[in-house]
Amino acid sequence: MRPIAEKRPVRRAPTRASLFLPCLVASGCMMVGPDYQRPPAPLAPAWISREAGGIAPSAEPIGPWWESFGDPILSNLIADAYRQNPSLQAAGVRVIEAQARRGIAIGTLFPQIQDAVGGYRRTVASENVVVVPPERSFNQFLAGFDVGWELDFWGKFRRGIESTDAQLLAAVADYDDVLVSLLAEVAANYIGIRTSQEELDVARHNVELQRKSYGIASERAKQGAVTEVDPAQAATLLHATEAQIPTFEAQIDEQASTLSALLGVPPRRVEEIVGDAPGPIPNPPAGVAMGLPADLLRRRPDVRRSERLLAAQSAQIGIAKADLLPHLSLVGSINLDAKDADKFFEGRSFEAFGGPSFSWAILNYGRITNNVRVQDAEYQALVNDYTNTVLRAQADVESAVAAHRGALLRTASLRESVAAAEKVVDLVGSQYHEGAVDFTTVVLAQQFLVQQQDLLAASEGQTALTMVTVYKSLGGGWEPWEGRSVVSAETAAQMSSRTRWGDLLAEHEQQSIAQAASTGTEHDRGWWRWRWWRPQW
Repeated sequence: MRPIAEKRPVRRAPTRASLFLPCLVASGCMMVGPDYQRPPAPLAPAWISREAGGIAPSAEPIGPWWESFGDPILSNLIADAYRQNPSLQAAGVRVIEAQARRGIAIGTLFPQIQDAVGGYRRTVASENVVVVPPERSFNQFLAGFDVGWELDFWGKFRRGIESTDAQLLAAVADYDDVLVSLLAEVAANYIGIRTSQEELDVARHNVELQRKSYGIASERAKQGAVTEVDPAQAATLLHATEAQIPTFEAQIDEQASTLSALLGVPPRRVEEIVGDAPGPIPNPPAGVAMGLPADLLRRRPDVRRSERLLAAQSAQIGIAKADLLPHLSLVGSINLDAKDADKFFEGRSFEAFGGPSFSWAILNYGRITNNVRVQDAEYQALVNDYTNTVLRAQADVESAVAAHRGALLRTASLRESVAAAEKVVDLVGSQYHEGAVDFTTVVLAQQFLVQQQDLLAASEGQTALTMVTVYKSLGGGWEPWEGRSVVSAETAAQMSSRTRWGDLLAEHEQQSIAQAASTGTEHDRGWWRWRWWRPQW
């Protein structure tokens, strides 16, 4: 039996790929420029308006705040606006656009030049040259493939992806900001319609009462119990109240047109939007969870957008600094070149070259250095913008809470005033009928009642509006739709009919982006970014 030969390791000659491998590894080891850290935000430890009327400092999530008003029509209008509003759809398309721009940035990590070339050329050479080719006239058939790959040695392209990642999340935050504003505008216009309807109803009710007073005054004047001054005063008050009715009707029509635009439909009559019967002014909830000022960094979309734009600009500094350093590339070409077509595919027609390339813009006359300075200045400006956004967000909340507290107190006082005025009108009406008081007293009492009832209706509407403003200032409204598609099926179908979008319009892709945008830590955002570093075909 022959002994089994000992297996020895086979020595292989180093290939070109193995020679370039250290370059590829080195290209992922360093990134010039600052590593972004969110700047400290000037946050108050607590709200000044704690324990304000109807406001609680709880950190519970806001959720669908419009449902707390207990008005199903308002909830339906909110749902319609979410599905149909053109401005919201446009903001959603900008998110898709940011995804595509991110795909462009990811593509820079891979070979930047990949050109397939080919051609045919007929050449007739001049005889009046020093070296005359053997054949003055000849053909040339050429086909090949050129590759150029600039290595991301200094992290320029990875900083570009970092920047577009942040810009994508900024686009999501901008979508949320548009959504928050849209929901608040829909609620405000609906409350405005209900308030105007209430004021209109109060005016019509007072017209009926004043017509009765006018009839009583006219009858007493005919009997000679009073002069013609009394019915003249009654007519003046009646016509003044009747003059308010067209104003309220015009307000309702105007608000209905605005609400129609928010719903993404042509102007409609108010009955087609909110129903035939006038409804009550929505009653604001007894409380709302304010949380702490620090919660605004996550909850307010405009704060999140400002912070993400800051991160995007930080990466631009690294991109600019990378231009100060040498650029290393791998270049190569594979060609078939022959003068006769029948020899085109022969082995002797094959030619190739490849190797590293080096370039360094040394004499740039300050252009690159000053570009770094420009990017740094823009970053610092955005730091100041971010600080201002955080401060303004806190001021918005404090102002909204103070306005709501004042509206609550005003409404409570006006309710008592209206109740007292109604008793006075009933009392002086009886006394006038008995001849105990003159008609001037009746007119003054009715005028005051009309004024107070109108003020009460407006104040009840203002109380509801200030609660909407509180919710808006807290950034509430985007959470219930978190993880849903940012564009409607109709919009996606229109875009797909013109262009092949791949997975960018897929619902699962949009959900992944929304979840990343709502993540609270930079670590999680980074995991999401590296997870999706792949070409988007």
